[in-house]
Parts: sequence; C-alpha cells; structure tokens
Amino acid sequence: MGSLLSVRNLTKKYSGFPALSNISFDLEGGRITGLLGPNGSGKTTLIKTVCGLLQPDEGEVLVEDMPVGVESKKVISYLPDSTYLGMGMSVKEIIDYFRDFYEDFEEERAYDMLSRLGINPSARLKTMSKGTREKVQLILVMSRRAHLYILDEPIAGVDPAARDYILNTIVTNYDRGSSILISTHLISDVENILDDVIFLREGKIVRFASVEVIRGVEGKSVDSLFREVFRC
Repeated sequence: MGSLLSVRNLTKKYSGFPALSNISFDLEGGRITGLLGPNGSGKTTLIKTVCGLLQPDEGEVLVEDMPVGVESKKVISYLPDSTYLGMGMSVKEIIDYFRDFYEDFEEERAYDMLSRLGINPSARLKTMSKGTREKVQLILVMSRRAHLYILDEPIAGVDPAARDYILNTIVTNYDRGSSILISTHLISDVENILDDVIFLREGKIVRFASVEVIRGVEGKSVDSLFREVFRC
C-alpha cells in the first residue's frame, strides 16, 4: 500500500526553540503506529501539525499526497489529548453535530457502540465519569470512515478495564486500508496492537521500526526497548 502520511524535513519552533527538528517519515495504509517519547519530545506538536492546527516553519506534510488543508482534514479523524466537547451537551446532541459536520460519520455505528457499553445517549457529559467521557469521545472519532486516525493519549487517566475497551474499539473499528497514529505513555498497554513505533526525543526521531523486528530480531518488547533508549 502507498503512504497515507508523508512528513518531509519538518521543523517547528517555539520562540526559536525547535519542538520538531527536520523529521521525515511515511505511514502506510493498514498499519497502527505508536508515537512514543517522554514529555516534551514533540509528540503533540507533530500531531497538531499533521492535523493543520499548527503551521510548520520548514518542511511539508502530505496526507494522501495532499498538502495539509481543507481536503486533508476530510480524511483525518483526530482525538485530542483533552476534552473538547461541551460538558452540558448530551451524547445524542453531539452525535447529531458530528453527523451534520462530517460526511463520513456513521450514526448507526456510534449508537451501536454506545449500546454495547450501556451508555445512555440522553446523558450529558457533565454527569459522566472521566472514563465514560473518554469512551464517548473515542466512539465519535472511530465512527467516522476516515483514512487516517490520529489519537493523542486515548487511554490516559482511565482504569484498566476502560483501557481494554478503548484498545479493542480502536482495533475493531477502523478499515484495514486506513492507518492509525497513536500517541501514549502507556506503552505496555498498547504494544500488542502496534505494527510500528516511532521514538521521538527532543523533536527528533531516534527510532522508527516495526514491532515484529523489535521482538523477532532484537528479542525485546517495545516497552523494554523504549526504557533502554530513554533510560527510564
């Protein structure tokens, strides 16, 4: 499969300090890639640049050979690392909003996942636990038939049972020709669903490898290699 995402010589600076420094990589269709690194490594800056929320200082980002813009945003489904929905809104109201806003949003798919979780569509976000709100947000993101899913810390701050559901939802609700880029600190929880990993440190890629190679050739888990590289 061809590249869904191509990043070329990307640099982004804040007050002269490089948050991303001349990084390049490609993501192919049908792969789940972990974007891993310590705090301040540039993960969220990279994600926001790919999603068009930040402008690069140098280099380019192409999504299906399109520069970042209106058309590229149509094929990206993005889950930010913080709650972005109105806490006073009901789940049904939010689904109606997503249905009207995104052409590829599948309302039936969203309600099916809510039903399997026992989440009342009439409930308002402010009445829900953090874990339930996280599930609702992920359901909304994964109910789009996007080509590239970008998930920033989708399992942070939720209990292990909720993590299992979220990861299962990720694996079972994306098209096999699509790609997923997932940023997380909880490496041991997610490594079983990953095909590839990108290690990012101080705005630079220090490792881009397949999980199969890490396990089969190097004889290590992703978590143990991460700790070795970053001396955690």
